[in-house]
Amino acid sequence: MRKIAFLAGTSGLVGMQTLHLLLQDESYDMIISVGRRKLALKHGKLVQVDVDFKTIRNLDLEAKLREEDLGGIYFPLIEALQRKKLEIHAFCSLGTTIKSAGSKEKFYEIDHDFVINFALWTQQMGASKFLYVSALGADPQSNVFYNQVKGEVEEDLKVVPFDYLGLFEPSLLLGNRNEFRFGEEAAKILTKPLVWLKLAKKYRPIHDYQVAKAMIHHANVEKKVKVEVIPSKDMQQF
Repeated sequence: MRKIAFLAGTSGLVGMQTLHLLLQDESYDMIISVGRRKLALKHGKLVQVDVDFKTIRNLDLEAKLREEDLGGIYFPLIEALQRKKLEIHAFCSLGTTIKSAGSKEKFYEIDHDFVINFALWTQQMGASKFLYVSALGADPQSNVFYNQVKGEVEEDLKVVPFDYLGLFEPSLLLGNRNEFRFGEEAAKILTKPLVWLKLAKKYRPIHDYQVAKAMIHHANVEKKVKVEVIPSKDMQQF
């Protein structure tokens, strides 16, 4: 066992696409998906761990795996984690909306605190690269609360000592959500001509799978920079 991935946010658009692509990628031996609930999905390379993101920094992954390992199938993974000779990449697409969260305070907890907690835990576990789905317009000084929070997350992630931090800033995401978001659906209709005519790459809506492919690509190429912002226009090629 040489390389594994940690993944958070698999119930969302980009997270689900990232999970499927990682499972198909032969360079990754195991994918460890952490979340508040497990997905109705089984795969030989997939390990699902239910966590509380408030306390994830205290999670003993090896103990958790032993609890659920009835047939010894996780033994090679546990042994590899103990030897600390694995290459570990962490992918994060955690996020919600203020409407879904119920308040600005709860939104901040999910979109900021949970992301930072996940990042700190993965770094503690030995992750060398962290790939985070932010948003177009992320700026801690923004007057738009959503963009302000995304900007704060980016700044706080830069403090975590990863070998590489990739900050992906997609425009409006195209894909099949489990929930209906009126604002997003209206924006998709208004911006469809940009997709058809291939105009304004910076603002043009982008497919969820394009973002996922961009994240995995950047995780697996040699980097000379510690921190990199990947704008939406650069993800359009995937």
